[in-house]
Amino acid sequence: MSVTAAAGFRAAGVAAGLKSTGALDVALIVNDGPRSDAAGVFTSNRAKANPVLWSEQALAGGSARAVILNSGGANCFTGAFGFQTTHQTAERVAERLGIGAIEVQVCSTGLIGVGDETFRQGVLAGVEGCADALAHDSADDAAALRAAQAIMTTDSVPKQAIAHGADPATGDGYTVGGMAKGAGMLAPGLATMLVVLTTDAVADADVLDRALRAATRVTFDRLDSDGCMSTNDTVLLLASGASGATADEAGLTAAVTQVCDDLAQQLQLDAEGASHDITIEVRQAASEDEAVVVARSVARSNLFKAAIFGNDPNWGRVLAAIGTTDAAFDPYAVDVSFNGVRLCHAGEPDRPREEVDLAPRATHIVIDLFAGDATASIRTNDLTHDYVHENSAYAS
Repeated sequence: MSVTAAAGFRAAGVAAGLKSTGALDVALIVNDGPRSDAAGVFTSNRAKANPVLWSEQALAGGSARAVILNSGGANCFTGAFGFQTTHQTAERVAERLGIGAIEVQVCSTGLIGVGDETFRQGVLAGVEGCADALAHDSADDAAALRAAQAIMTTDSVPKQAIAHGADPATGDGYTVGGMAKGAGMLAPGLATMLVVLTTDAVADADVLDRALRAATRVTFDRLDSDGCMSTNDTVLLLASGASGATADEAGLTAAVTQVCDDLAQQLQLDAEGASHDITIEVRQAASEDEAVVVARSVARSNLFKAAIFGNDPNWGRVLAAIGTTDAAFDPYAVDVSFNGVRLCHAGEPDRPREEVDLAPRATHIVIDLFAGDATASIRTNDLTHDYVHENSAYAS
């Protein structure tokens, strides 16, 4: 189970005709309480989709009772009609659940510019279908899986995760569960992804917000598949308090981070067209932030990513990329290793390139800067023919 693993949550996923394939495309997650504390992190893109504009405002009070999500259309750059669609969606969910519209978070994913009357009616029909489905086994594994499947776009598999924590005073346990979608445009400010996290811990909105931001900082924000940032990115954390276990902030942050890290890895493994899953680890940096900057410069190098696709351990492209940053290090003192083989030492060739095996999907690049004691990693993927083909034909 994922989003329904935590007590107090129900889920549903239905097909409402938004996808031409007839696949599941609308999901509903409901928090039955007794508490409704919530927090969210949204795209930092200035171009925000209508559901993001709605949800940011609705979440200002730190409470949410439901999340409605659709695939098959981003409802972004669809004008006033699109925002009205989002508002009507929240109102329809609220009507069916007997709650206020302000307690409903709305998420959409799919092609930008999709948001006509057909789309609106499809989403509203999906709300009705999900509300009806909630009456039947909506807290079981199958219901959680249908919800995770309903938010998929170019994903090849649904993504779910779970972790556990405990009240340090009583030892009473609580659960954190989550589901995610995303397979491309994975970049900082989150990926082109929707993530719903749930917990039955007792925690107020401020604690949830700090825990969520600490978790996303070291997980989703360090997933950079192709350097592109979406307009709809949303990560939500809802707490029902149904376990009765009060979470201390450190313990909750650890559990939420575990779920986010698991989901981030699943997003990386499912990146569009990828043939290599690359971890770029920077060691001995002057600061953690600088380690991130250096690692990200390599993750965003198309030359480097193309070389990995061709199984070419071209360490020169790593040095060329990190040299574009303002991080504090001597580029002529850097070591670079590919899959455990140090190819560059102190800015000069070291071991023969033929010793590196890049045939496996898992690819580990280590960059030693010798400028401090900070470390950070960025997850990325190679640049492949399949990635280009999939994104050139995305709207067709």
